[in-house]
Amino acid sequence: MRAEVTGARRVVVKVGSSSLTTAAGGIDPARLSALVEVLAACRARGAEVVLVSSGAIAAGLAPLGLRTRPRGLAAQQAAASVGQGLLVQRYTEELARHGLVAGQVLLTLDDVTRRAHYRNALATFAKLLELGVLPIVNENDTVATTEIRFGDNDRLAALVAHLVHADLLVLLSDVDGLYDGDPREPGTSLVPEVASAEDLDGVSIGSTGAAGVGTGGMQTKVQAAQIATGAGIPVVLTAADRAAEALAGEPVGTLFHATGRRRPARLLWLAHATEPRGTLLLDDGAVQAVLHRRASLLAAGVTGATGSFVAGDPVDLAGPDGVAIARGLVNFDAAEVPSLVGRSSADLKRELGAAYEREVVHRDDLVLL
Repeated sequence: MRAEVTGARRVVVKVGSSSLTTAAGGIDPARLSALVEVLAACRARGAEVVLVSSGAIAAGLAPLGLRTRPRGLAAQQAAASVGQGLLVQRYTEELARHGLVAGQVLLTLDDVTRRAHYRNALATFAKLLELGVLPIVNENDTVATTEIRFGDNDRLAALVAHLVHADLLVLLSDVDGLYDGDPREPGTSLVPEVASAEDLDGVSIGSTGAAGVGTGGMQTKVQAAQIATGAGIPVVLTAADRAAEALAGEPVGTLFHATGRRRPARLLWLAHATEPRGTLLLDDGAVQAVLHRRASLLAAGVTGATGSFVAGDPVDLAGPDGVAIARGLVNFDAAEVPSLVGRSSADLKRELGAAYEREVVHRDDLVLL
């Protein structure tokens, strides 16, 4: 039995669209009911559970008369809008059979990267769990832009696991674990445990996974596992139909051992869940200050900027060679940067006012890459 699993008191479980849908693409009531039964059993053993569930778009296909997942963003968002309510309704009904209450949490990147929003999200999860609610999390596909086209709930689950201080992350897929090649090809073998990056040497991680309604693949699952384990959270990757065995601690699927320590959750999101809106170019002195002294970025160390961003947006910080060394939330608009370049804080305050004395990127809003 896996001690990391049996000893977990707070568990995040992620299930993908391909594990919840029928061959025709709609939500399969039997599969969803079976998953809820497993989650209820986990709760009955005394563990708190957070579910990250895909399937909103899939659930919206049939009511809209769509046979397959649409390619256009607007159509995807329409399907998500219709399907999200139906998906949560099904979960609510099934959980009620076990005496459990479901709570819906729809997240966007701003909810967990901008300071005030992040604190609110954290407080919401804490209160839901305190009240005995089983939160059902999804990305807010109805209003998402880039995320809905390229985002994946595997990464979302890893970040949520860190946000709620989970002891374990379980990724449920249509494949029963990580293989050293395409599991559909003969001669490939299951990788039962991953303790370090070296254990992935020689493992071919393509985009294998179910076609149709899902968007993720094995690559996104391994990346999610690396995010979680690097932050101190062990991960089990297995098939949805083996969820009961996995959560009971049986040696099914692939166990990714924790490799790092917990870090500030908001910075984890900043590093792994944001796309930079631009780049600030730094001189050598500023690079050293950011990398080795963990200092804030001041205007004096900025040599230029690229991209279009406004105050509060994520931007990369790059050295003279153009290589990004950090990412942070910028305190100025792109249009303001040229007037700040290379100038001291005292000079900026004297000429432009006290508002321009602040850091370009504060160290509390900065994460090294």
